[in-house]
Amino acid sequence: MTKIDDLRRAGPADAAAVRELTRAAYAKWVPLIGREPLPMRADYERAVAEHLIDLREEAGELLALIETIPQADHLLIENLAVQPEAQGKGLGDRLLRHAEALARALGFAELRLYTNALFAENIAFYARRGFEETHRAEMVPGSVTVFMRRRLG
Repeated sequence: MTKIDDLRRAGPADAAAVRELTRAAYAKWVPLIGREPLPMRADYERAVAEHLIDLREEAGELLALIETIPQADHLLIENLAVQPEAQGKGLGDRLLRHAEALARALGFAELRLYTNALFAENIAFYARRGFEETHRAEMVPGSVTVFMRRRLG
């Protein structure tokens, strides 16, 4: 796997760990929306093959990850997940800085992401880091999704 700063690119052998971390990170949202958020149900065998998933590990334990997908004119952040006990320690910021560097390296001037409108904590987190809401839409019936972007200077 490629080493990027203190991150490692996920490979096929990491799919189960990526799934496990994502399920743990998103579990807190299940009671709020009454279902599993989409990242909890993703096909991570496929995602590690088709997307860029970078892992932050410490002492052999997966603490956080960021999954990105290059698009025609931007880098999409598909998933940012941090182990519940590691949240609030700056890993999310570190992963967003990594996504910005990756976007620039790929020739993009914009990052985009989306999150559930009920995840106010996530919306505020991204807004504090320069993301602006572009629109809202229904990706899952009965659920509003907030789409956000951050233009890179």
